[in-house]
Amino acid sequence: MESITTVLPAEFWTVRYEGSRFPGSAAVAARPGLTGGANCQLFAYEVLRHFGLTPPDLRSSELWTDTEATVHVPVAQPLDLVLFNSTPSAYGAHVGVHVGDDAILHLCAELGRPAVWTAADFAARERYAVRLGAKRVLPRPGAARGCE
Repeated sequence: MESITTVLPAEFWTVRYEGSRFPGSAAVAARPGLTGGANCQLFAYEVLRHFGLTPPDLRSSELWTDTEATVHVPVAQPLDLVLFNSTPSAYGAHVGVHVGDDAILHLCAELGRPAVWTAADFAARERYAVRLGAKRVLPRPGAARGCE
């Protein structure tokens, strides 16, 4: 099966980081999608939506505690969400998408664009040094999970 990163459409790779565009924000309600930019959560959720999953529009701490639409998993698989922070708290945590092996696709303010980093890349940065863990979006009844 092809890698998530090779089948992801080109427009995902040109999204710019825009912190005010987060799930549930007025900016996203007025202009859905990624064309106006995104924060890490919105970007990750749109990647999952592209592959047929329906993540809830939750902020990091809400995502971390959610048990209705997502589940904690001990080992991330492709299309699982991975959360990082500078502390063990999920509040304000950074969200990326596991894309296979030791690779995580994410959008961060540091680069201003999407990138694929390894666990070591995150650990080398104080603001992402704590890997909180991974969450899997539960499929809707009758829906298939893509790119496994």
